[in-house]
Amino acid sequence: MSTPTPTEPTVPTARNGEPTTFPSVVLEVLREMREQRQSFERSAELAAKERKAERRWRNLFQAMFFGAPVLLGLLYFLFFLNSTGFRWGPFGNVVGVVRIEGPIGATERASAENIIPILEKAFGNPNVKGVVLHIDSPGGAPVEAERISTAINGLKAKHRKEVVAVINNLGASAAYMVALNADRIIAAKYSFVGSIGAIMAPWQLDKAIAKVDVAQRVYASGKLKAFLNPFTPVSPEVDRKAQQLVDQMGGFFLAEVKARRGQALKSGVDFGTGEVWPGPEAKELGLVDGVATVDDFVATHWGMKTYDYGPSADSSPFLTRSLQDAIAGAVRRLALSGPTVQ
Repeated sequence: MSTPTPTEPTVPTARNGEPTTFPSVVLEVLREMREQRQSFERSAELAAKERKAERRWRNLFQAMFFGAPVLLGLLYFLFFLNSTGFRWGPFGNVVGVVRIEGPIGATERASAENIIPILEKAFGNPNVKGVVLHIDSPGGAPVEAERISTAINGLKAKHRKEVVAVINNLGASAAYMVALNADRIIAAKYSFVGSIGAIMAPWQLDKAIAKVDVAQRVYASGKLKAFLNPFTPVSPEVDRKAQQLVDQMGGFFLAEVKARRGQALKSGVDFGTGEVWPGPEAKELGLVDGVATVDDFVATHWGMKTYDYGPSADSSPFLTRSLQDAIAGAVRRLALSGPTVQ
């Protein structure tokens, strides 16, 4: 019976096939662990990049899906503001232009209700160094002109800003009455100035309706209560009263012209004929102080850009004045906000 020969323990070998010691085994294990960790880090980094790219595309899609309608709405709103005549600013020193264009009346664009708030904005803005009344009007309601004139005088006294009336094509009747309240009146070479006086032109239809055998009965508490009724005959007394009224109104107007223009008026001229004069002749008569267009005068007198306060012909009634003021105020505060140097 033979005794089994004991087997020798297996000696670990290195990658090159040679026997290794225990320290080398530990180093091999550590090297493999380091390689596994690096592989894991590379995988994690790649996954993070993929998640980041996925998140970026998702955010871009959401921005396009939800932001496009907002952007289109904002662009439409800005277009709507521009179409209504809304203006941004002014953001620098300018000359404010207030337009008195077309007939002056309570329901017209050149009404006191429209013009006075615009005058207040122009005078109240510190960036506005002077105010131009851009006049192109045949006149109209004298009381509306009186309200505008009173506002101009009050704002001049409060803000101490120079006001110049520049007549474009026509500055007649009540429009010239407004111009009288400026510190200076300028007219273009081919403009027409004047028509100082009053007019009343009621219809007389009593003869027309009499041809169809129709008449209107009028019961009035006074004999002149219905003197402007176009369906009743005009008596001599009614005729005298109407002429008396227009003479009085014309006299008030002429007296104001003489009080405002003073020594500038040429002596011996009847300014109450109701006629108009071209710009150069109006200057010779003393009705205006100079002959120039609004662009030439502003460039030579102030040397600044103009800012048009309107009201413009395409202004929309749907955009209320309070909304315009709110938007303009917000934009102005945004423009003026920022770091300041003490």
